[in-house]
Amino acid sequence: MKKRIAVISAILETPEKVQHEFNRIVSSYKHIIKGRMGIPFQEEDISVISITVIGTLDEINSFTGKLGNLNNCIVKTSISKKEIEA
Repeated sequence: MKKRIAVISAILETPEKVQHEFNRIVSSYKHIIKGRMGIPFQEEDISVISITVIGTLDEINSFTGKLGNLNNCIVKTSISKKEIEA
């Protein structure tokens, strides 16, 4: 099955309101996650999170769609054009 590498960037505004549901969704996609980095900006009440994944387009789109539907969560995704065998 052809897969692609993608980077999902998320900004959580007022993270205390959304982080529990965000982390629940992330946990449900742990099978495609290869790395995660989060930077809290406490004074600004914002968290910036970057997640690197390897998955099918359907998996990546499903994941980002669920994150993007959360209130106070802004999501952007960059997906490689190159397909890989995984």
